[in-house]
Amino acid sequence: MPTHVTLLFPFVPAERVGDEILSDLRGLFAGTPRFGVAFRRTARFPTTLYLAPEPDEPFARLTEQIVRRYPDHPPYEGAFDTITPHLTVAHGDEALMDEAEGDVLPALPIEAVVREALLLEEIEPDWARWGTRARFRFAE
Repeated sequence: MPTHVTLLFPFVPAERVGDEILSDLRGLFAGTPRFGVAFRRTARFPTTLYLAPEPDEPFARLTEQIVRRYPDHPPYEGAFDTITPHLTVAHGDEALMDEAEGDVLPALPIEAVVREALLLEEIEPDWARWGTRARFRFAE
């Protein structure tokens, strides 16, 4: 899976994503201006080490916009009350996360311009391999 900040997971099952959904997403993202982001620090969920994007509001806002259009697909199946934009670095036990954190901290900060959103699709089951189904460019 490419490095990414998740906007919405899970989304519409791949076999139901057709031209109408792709066109709708293209329109949504075409109206989104590009924006800068920095990753200056790590943070953790119970079994996940991640980079926290700054600012995180553009990611949360995009998630909210997608959910308004696709209310049957809440983030993480509605398991969490708040949206926490994140870039996953490692998933596992405390020792693994500590090791990964030691590896990534010297590379921070990382700065980028967010120019597009991707629709990723699981190609092999159990997270073995993902591919890009569509790319949606943001406004310049």
